[in-house]
Amino acid sequence: MARKYETKGKQLVSRVIPVENFDLVIFGGTGDLARRKILPGLFRRFRSGQMPDDARIIGAARSDLDSKGYRAEIKSALEEFVSSKYRPEDAVDGFLERIEYVAIDAMGDGGWKELKSLMRDGVVKAFYFSVAPSLFGPLAERLHDFKIADRDSRIVVEKPFGRDLESARALNKTLRDSFEEDQIYRIDHYLGKETVQNLMAVRFGNMLFEPLWNSKYVDHVQITVAEEVGVDGRGAYYDRSGAMRDMVQNHLMQLLCLIAMEPPSRFDPDAVRDEKLKVIRALDPVASRDIVRGQYTSSKKGEGYLEQVENPDSQTESFIAMKLHISNWRWSGVPFFLRTGKRLKARQSEISIIFKDTPHSIFGDDSGGSQNVLAIRLQPNEGITLSVTIKEPGPGGMRLVDVPLDMTFADALGPDAEDVPDAYERLIMDVIRGNQTLFMRGDEVEAAWAWTDPLIEGWASKGDRPSPYDVGSTGPEEAAILLHRDGRRWREIRS
Repeated sequence: MARKYETKGKQLVSRVIPVENFDLVIFGGTGDLARRKILPGLFRRFRSGQMPDDARIIGAARSDLDSKGYRAEIKSALEEFVSSKYRPEDAVDGFLERIEYVAIDAMGDGGWKELKSLMRDGVVKAFYFSVAPSLFGPLAERLHDFKIADRDSRIVVEKPFGRDLESARALNKTLRDSFEEDQIYRIDHYLGKETVQNLMAVRFGNMLFEPLWNSKYVDHVQITVAEEVGVDGRGAYYDRSGAMRDMVQNHLMQLLCLIAMEPPSRFDPDAVRDEKLKVIRALDPVASRDIVRGQYTSSKKGEGYLEQVENPDSQTESFIAMKLHISNWRWSGVPFFLRTGKRLKARQSEISIIFKDTPHSIFGDDSGGSQNVLAIRLQPNEGITLSVTIKEPGPGGMRLVDVPLDMTFADALGPDAEDVPDAYERLIMDVIRGNQTLFMRGDEVEAAWAWTDPLIEGWASKGDRPSPYDVGSTGPEEAAILLHRDGRRWREIRS
């Protein structure tokens, strides 16, 4: 592990172990993702001491810049996206010293010889494709044709990994024409979150939970990814995708797999991904009555979905909720409820394991208390809470009340909480280490699309329109009914 925590008083303190020396090329190095996430994340890894002294970062893009001009852009990005508390001037200067830039033509020959001349032998070579998916193939081909990449090199690709099964297969083939599967890192930043990794630790590192992780004790599972933001500025892309393609097929599917998979034989990339693949292949088809699609509306001019996309009659969903079943012994009869949407009440990502009631209450039906819930919060305020029932303090008989056993990272880590690596920086360091555990494999992507495509085709063929819901709400009323008809209810989206 790159970060080691040790106890000091009542707080955890950390020390960081450097990774191997590397050359990291960021294609699309002047883009928003690079400025907002990738470069600030790399700076934090440098500042923490994890980056070797002579590691280098090479930006590559169409912009007509030199290295000096690119360093100025990076400095501006750090000032915007890294707190001044964690941005000492000497650290910024040291980070910028290892930055280079090459103006490159992704579709032609310009800049590739210059890039090759910058690459060193004997170090890890990684190439981050922070560009549109249409450029993945040309970039991979040119890295291969110009002999810039070798057998030990790695490429990182961002979603979307296709928009259906056919395009996903085509993309996988294009990448595999130049690189082997073990060189391809399909990044999903949700899997880099501290809490997602803690989910595996909670499940497989504690005898307390694993015996209960099955249909005998679990009533149902809820996965919620709620966003306050709309599609502003991304309307053209989002209206071609919708919540199903943009969120469910990748982010929520991966969270579902980590919750539902069998224990792998070891904590090894292929062993973990083999078990995730089994979950996807065990998913039942979803009946139309178990899917709710929504589209946000607003009385304020310019804030409704249809006003933010080009098609004024769009039937693309900005919200989706569904009830899933997994056909295997562990989860037979246990419903999994997934929901995600834009312009909801609050920003919240949470996985909740709701356990069954006790078989018999000795305290009576009016004593209070409810089901035990293990809630894994991904954002905001990452942490894990276990709700348990205890006696309410004071006189008045045996009254029961639910209290949380709370492990919020901000509390556990004290003043170091803000400095915990975010998802992107952790995953980039995993690329340098050659660890693919938290990255999607090609057959996972294709299996997810094979399950998703019939659902999309089903509502498209019927011409189903998404139900309207108000900006700032919890989604369409039909989503609540989806659980109410089973005698259940969604956990609250907290503002």
